[in-house]
Amino acid sequence: MRGKLDIVGLVLGFIGLIGVVTITGLPMWKVTAYIGANLIVMETQWDGLWMNCINQVNIRMQCKVYDSLLILPPELQAARGLMCVSIVLATAALLVSFCGTRRTNCFGDDARGKRVTLALGGALFLLCCVTTLIPVCWTAHTIIRNFYDPLVIDARKHELGASLYTGAAAAGLLLAAGAILVWRSTARDGQAGEEYHLQPVPTSERDGGDGHDAGLGRNPSSTYSKIQYV
Repeated sequence: MRGKLDIVGLVLGFIGLIGVVTITGLPMWKVTAYIGANLIVMETQWDGLWMNCINQVNIRMQCKVYDSLLILPPELQAARGLMCVSIVLATAALLVSFCGTRRTNCFGDDARGKRVTLALGGALFLLCCVTTLIPVCWTAHTIIRNFYDPLVIDARKHELGASLYTGAAAAGLLLAAGAILVWRSTARDGQAGEEYHLQPVPTSERDGGDGHDAGLGRNPSSTYSKIQYV
């Protein structure tokens, strides 16, 4: 059961990594729906970190990569860098945590090295959770603030995209993975200390002396026969 928790943490971290990579590439951070009485064609626009896409009825979706980084709003500029950092952190955390599990021979019999490595992997997962939540929450806050701002025209208002919900779920998986791995590393410390205190005491120490003193009280058996003394 103890080794299975390490595997559960790694699986959750791997799924979280897939989620982070997915939302980084998908252009569904901001969704704008143009629906009006004077419009015959309905049009939906998605704004992502790298491109924006437009989908019209009965017309194939068209996407265009941003021409410049400076034209993006501040939240999307920060989200680009933070999401790239999240991918690197999640990948490093997955590799480090794998080296610290019980089923690997990376450190041999060095239990302390495995515990430290597992704790480091869990800390990286927790840090990756933070770097994923910051752009997701920042973008969501900006969308909600502009949506209820009367000074912003309707054509400039957006709704929450699917990438924001996926990012929140991925951050939750990374948080769970980091918490499990950190807890497993501290639990191993407690188990190691318990095993240390439960080590059996030698018989000579229980008798109150060392092995040399215990041997003085016994009469050694003689290997010589009585005929040799005559």
